[in-house]
Amino acid sequence: MSQDKEESHSNNDIKCHTHDELVLKVFMYDLSPEFHFGLLDWEPEGKSVWPDLQTKIPDYPGGLNLQHSIEYWLTLDLLASELPNPGNAHSAIRVRNASEADIIFVPFFSSLSYNRYSRTNPHQKKSSNKVLQEKLVRYLISQKEWKSSGGKDHLIVAHHPNSMLDARMKLWPATFILADFGRYPPNIANVEKDVIAPYKHVIRTFVNDSSDFDSRPTLLYFQGAIYRKDGGFVRQELFYLLKDEKDVHFAFGSVQKDGIHKATQGMHSSKFCLNIAGDTPSSNRLFDAIASHCVPVIISDEIELPYEDVLDYSQFCIFVRTRDALKEKFLINLIKSVGKDEWTRMWKKLQEVESFFEFQYPSKEGDAVQMIWQAVARRVPAIRMKIHKSRRFSSSLLGKERVARSVPSPRNFW
Repeated sequence: MSQDKEESHSNNDIKCHTHDELVLKVFMYDLSPEFHFGLLDWEPEGKSVWPDLQTKIPDYPGGLNLQHSIEYWLTLDLLASELPNPGNAHSAIRVRNASEADIIFVPFFSSLSYNRYSRTNPHQKKSSNKVLQEKLVRYLISQKEWKSSGGKDHLIVAHHPNSMLDARMKLWPATFILADFGRYPPNIANVEKDVIAPYKHVIRTFVNDSSDFDSRPTLLYFQGAIYRKDGGFVRQELFYLLKDEKDVHFAFGSVQKDGIHKATQGMHSSKFCLNIAGDTPSSNRLFDAIASHCVPVIISDEIELPYEDVLDYSQFCIFVRTRDALKEKFLINLIKSVGKDEWTRMWKKLQEVESFFEFQYPSKEGDAVQMIWQAVARRVPAIRMKIHKSRRFSSSLLGKERVARSVPSPRNFW
């Protein structure tokens, strides 16, 4: 937040690299549509398991469903890389031979499966979501690609905190793309092995933002669920500390009754937006704030952030430890101490980085899809090393094929 910090980072702005030598080669399983676009009520024509992107792209459901739609955008991007004129914004391309691939992608729309099919009806013993997970595990561990590496070079998206609840314990050797690690033991998912991806923001992007410090009347904004389980007690405590403060909006809100429109108006007219831990360390609110150019104030001690190995969030966010935020007057005094020049610097930085968190089709250079693929690419050397080291003492004396016959139990990561 200081001028010195601003100068020290002036030459370190993150850029999206899409040169040929950096393109990630991805082998994608031709899974049955029931695992992906079939969940969107798309029906295949002929023998193809994929929609024809040049004819019609199946729509993803709106509202809060969209925030965890990451696997949808990644799958579309891989399919688009095979079109006659794929464009230049591809950090990843699909390859048909797994031996040529850097990573093996599993196109299971796990968050959508959870959101739509995790409840059982009276005629079911198991939910459709559980059945799909069981089918997926059986399919993967029977594939030669999985057996060859023990799953270490596989990439699985489980962005909703409750997605893949059963399968994750069996497919743990793979690299997961997650929102956070809040509901994962560290021997199943961790920052060394896996990739954190942003949520897709649900409020409207602030296009042509000509606002400034003085034209945003609300000092600090929060609208959402106040009473949460798990670590969400902090929201309740902060509500009582801030509800009577001048120029602070701290209120209950949801997507119901025009909630998204109201939140868009509120964030677009606020200087700072609170991002407080809820049931899990992360929430979509951070990415809504970035899209609104409302400086995020993050109160979540266990949060992990997308692309943080190449992106310095302290240039456009304020981080507050939970124990400090709960001290009387600490948070409001901290926010008020940020002057116009400092706020304006962070506001400008938000506009510089906002494209890194935008999901769209077709994908564009420097958007969320390309940034996620690049984050995966940075994992590839470590994945290869794990695979190579795992083969050191494999029993080849008997001439047996070197395969993993079952998924081993995970060891304690620590």
